[in-house]
Formats: sequence, C-alpha cells, structure tokens
Amino acid sequence: MTETTSLQLGRSLLSVDAFIALVNRIFLKIEKTVLMAMSQARQRILQGFVVISVTLFFLWVAAFLYGSFYFSYMPKATYSTPVNYYYRTDCETPGSFLCSYPVANVSLMKNKKHVLTFGQAYQLSLQLEMPDSPVNQEIGMFMVRATCFSQDGGQVASSSRALSASSSHFGVLRYRSDLVRTLETLLLFPAFLTSTVEQKQMLEVELFSEYTDDPYAPSDTAIIEIMSSKVQIYSSQLLVHAHFTGLRYLLFRFPLISAVVGISSNFLFLSALFVLSYMRQMLNLKKPEELTPNSSPERRER
Repeated sequence: MTETTSLQLGRSLLSVDAFIALVNRIFLKIEKTVLMAMSQARQRILQGFVVISVTLFFLWVAAFLYGSFYFSYMPKATYSTPVNYYYRTDCETPGSFLCSYPVANVSLMKNKKHVLTFGQAYQLSLQLEMPDSPVNQEIGMFMVRATCFSQDGGQVASSSRALSASSSHFGVLRYRSDLVRTLETLLLFPAFLTSTVEQKQMLEVELFSEYTDDPYAPSDTAIIEIMSSKVQIYSSQLLVHAHFTGLRYLLFRFPLISAVVGISSNFLFLSALFVLSYMRQMLNLKKPEELTPNSSPERRER
C-alpha cells in the first residue's frame, strides 16, 4: 500500500509539474507574442511618425520655395499715391500772383524701393476729384502733362493728354441742361445740406497706357502738370495698374490653382530627390558588406 501510494503521489506531482510547465510555456508564448506585437506596433508608429514628419517638412519646404518665388517674381498689381499740387509765386510781374500751372512732384519710390518692376508694363492714370462748378464748366478742355525722371534727373518719358473738365473718362464734356441741374438740386437738396452728397465729378486721365521702366535708368519721380491755372481740384491721386501677361497673368488670375500646382511640383521634386539619395546611400552601404574579408572566396578557401 505504501509503495502504491508513493507511486500515485509521484505521478500526481509529475502531472502537476507537467501542467505548470505547460502553463509556463503558454504564458511565455503569450508574452513573446505580446512583446513582438508591441515591438511591431512601436516600430510601425515610429515609421509612421517619421514618414509624416518628412512629408510635412517637404510640404513646408515646397510651400516656402513657392512663396519665395511668388513674392520675388510677382510685382504689385496696383499702387496709388496722393498728388499734391503747388504754384510758383516768384512772379516777375507784380500784378500776377500765380505765374505757373498746378505742378506736382510724385515719388515713384516706396520704402526706398522702386514701385515699378523692370520689364513689366504699367498703366499710369491720374484720378481727379473736381467740383462741378461753373469755373470748371467754362474751362472745357485742358491738358495734363506727365514726365518721368530718373535718379540723375534725366527725362525718361513724357506724356500729354487733353481732357474735358466735366468728363469722367473719355475727355468729352458731358452736357446737362439747366433744367436737369435744377431738378437734381431740388431732388438732392437734403443730401446737399447734410454734406452726404457733393456736386463733384471724378475724372480719370490715362497718362501712359503701356509704360515699361528702363532698368538702366529707372524712374524715381514723376512731374505732373495741369496746364490750366484756373482749374479747381478737390483731391488727386496717381494710379498705377500692372498689365500681366504670360506666367504672371496665370499667377495673378488663378492664385489657388497656381499655388497647388507649384507646391505639388516642388513636393514631387523634393520627394524624388530624397528617394534617389536614399537609394544611392543604401547601395553604397551594401557594397562594402559584399567585399568584406569574411565573405570573400579566397578567405573561405584558406
């Protein structure tokens, strides 16, 4: 009985040890599987983070390159500056107080930089805010002369345009009968009293239709002269509009599409350059491994 009991007890202990060993092996496999899955997940996360970081970096570089190109290549589309006139009063004859036409010296520089870009065509026009007074109506046609000068004082270009003091665009005096003027005054009488509406006209005179600045003698100032000493003006502005053609026209008219195409092109170029550099680096790393002494045939024969 004692031997039988000891044998049964030994078998039970062996079965328990086998069960414990089996459980340990199962737990070891589970632990290895979990550790392997965590390692793979960590590696995938690290790879994804690296890929996203590199992609964002390339996008930022592509956007920076496109923005640098855009702001260096594209000139300002419009520019306006006030025009302040003055008269000469150093007259030789004592009876005349004003001995010159209204003249204005307008600077074509902003922040010590030229407003006009070399090689770009511009339209220069003068906007006049004039009262609809009997004096301006009686003047009729008058001349506006504009002359551009370089830094050394040399004359670059000049322009003269004739216009009507009552015209808004075409230089032709608009006719309004006395009855129309009276009805307009009666109809807008409350607005005239509160200064909401004024009896004035806006004239825009084209000085240069296709003006291109000379890179060897860029324009620094423009002298504008209104050749009538009796003209009445509230305010005046010099307007500069750029006429874009070719690539500049596409960049100006379709900025969003141009930005997408430009940034995508830069991104593809940077990505291709990175992939080629990476493949070349990997090939350079593999070549020394193939030529190591351990792997050479002569060393194996020895």
